[in-house]
Amino acid sequence: MKRVVRTVIPVVVAVGLVWLFAFLVNGKSIPVLQPTGEVATHQLNLLMFALFLSSLVVVPVFTMLIFFSIRYRAGNKKAVYRPEWAENKWLEGLWWGIPILIIGILGVITYQTSHSLDPYKPLAGGKALEVQVVALRWKWLFIYPEQQVATLNHLPIPVNKPVHFTMTSDAPMNAFWIPSLGSQVYAMSGMASQLNLKAAKVGEYTGYTTNINGEGYAKMTFKTTVMNQPEFEQWAEAAAKSPDSLTMGAYHTLAEPASDQTEKTYRLANKKLFEYITQKYGGHSMHGEPAV
Repeated sequence: MKRVVRTVIPVVVAVGLVWLFAFLVNGKSIPVLQPTGEVATHQLNLLMFALFLSSLVVVPVFTMLIFFSIRYRAGNKKAVYRPEWAENKWLEGLWWGIPILIIGILGVITYQTSHSLDPYKPLAGGKALEVQVVALRWKWLFIYPEQQVATLNHLPIPVNKPVHFTMTSDAPMNAFWIPSLGSQVYAMSGMASQLNLKAAKVGEYTGYTTNINGEGYAKMTFKTTVMNQPEFEQWAEAAAKSPDSLTMGAYHTLAEPASDQTEKTYRLANKKLFEYITQKYGGHSMHGEPAV
């Protein structure tokens, strides 16, 4: 009877922990585990594959840990005491061979996905939408050079169309991340990082900075609105008629530190605004305002 109890209790505890986890996450939104973008879907598959391979080691190890702790405890007089036992080549080959095999597989997969999921690699699906991203304190500015508009804390993009982001920072270093869509890439002053993403589902998704950069860090989020192509075109046409113009003066005011989550749309008054922001930290660039 005691043996049955000792066997059942660990199983009950394990099932209880699984049930508790399922209860806590039920109905919750976990963007990393609920991808809506091409890149994020591949990343989730990679994560699940790595988790499966790791479980081939972790589950047996912790199962044996519990088994040995119970079977060879000091109070168990039935356990065979074999002080002369030293080795077993088959067992040693097993517990060395499996981790080596898993690490080898993960190494190959990591090498392949480092290239296939390279943030700089263009995605298939036609001509990409160009979006220039500027990280400020503590807000996000998005510039659409082809549509000649800009937005604050709001990123409208079309569904099933590649989006090419070029990112910089006019503030401390930031990390641009939309968990539902894919990769995190850093935005740094004086540099222009790149990222390619493609949304596969219409909806609204939250973007974040994942780099602690000051008092407004926790509120430095933005809304990504994925819409159909006709809706995006209509939005761009309406945005181009916005009464607010993003002039150099308006930009300098906007760049002042403020934890402001206000969403705003501008007409882009200067096509070289992003170039000016990027080059102003290069030591060789514009001290005055760029020409329109």
